[in-house]
Amino acid sequence: MNLPPLVQAFVLHFGEMGSRWGINRTVGQIYALLYVSPEPLCAEEITDALDISRSNVSMSLKELQAWNLVLLRHRPGDRRDFYTTPDDVWQILRTLAEERKKREVDPTLSVLREILMQKPASEAERHAQQRMGEMHVLIDQLTTWYDDVKQLETKRLAMLLSLGAKVTKLLDTKDKIVSLGRVRRAPEKE
Repeated sequence: MNLPPLVQAFVLHFGEMGSRWGINRTVGQIYALLYVSPEPLCAEEITDALDISRSNVSMSLKELQAWNLVLLRHRPGDRRDFYTTPDDVWQILRTLAEERKKREVDPTLSVLREILMQKPASEAERHAQQRMGEMHVLIDQLTTWYDDVKQLETKRLAMLLSLGAKVTKLLDTKDKIVSLGRVRRAPEKE
C-alpha cells in the first residue's frame, strides 16, 4: 500500500473487521480509505493507493453504493466518477443500521410471521412455534424501538447514548419508588 502509516493501519484494520461484519476485506479497505481521504477519489486512485485490481475496486464500489455508504461526485472537466463518504458519522451509522435492518432483520421477521401463521402438526412444532413466537416478539420490539430512535435528531441521539449506565440507575430508582408506594398503600388489617 502506498499510504501514510497511520492511514494504512486504519485501512488494514477496517479490511480485517469487514470480513467479520460480512463484507469482503477489499470493500472494508476501500470504505476506510474513502472515509479518511480529504478529497473524493476515483477508481484509479483507489487502485493505486491499495495496490488492488481495477475490477476488484469496481465491484467493491458497486457494493458500497448498494449499501448507500458512498457518494458519487463529479469534477468539472473530468469524466471519471469520484467517490467519498458522508461527512456526518451519525448519518453513516444511520445508513448502516437501516441497510442491515432491511437485509437481515426484516426478512427474518417475515419468515417468522409466515411460520407463526401455520398450524403446528405436532407437539415438537408447537414447542418450536412458541419459541419462534418469543423471538418474533423480541425482534419486533427492537424494530419498533429502532424506528423511534432513528428519528431522533443527532444531538438527542448522542445525548441518549451518553446516558449509558445512568439509564439503569434511573430504572432502579423508579423501581424503588414504586416499591415504596406499594408498601404505603398496603391494605390495613382489621
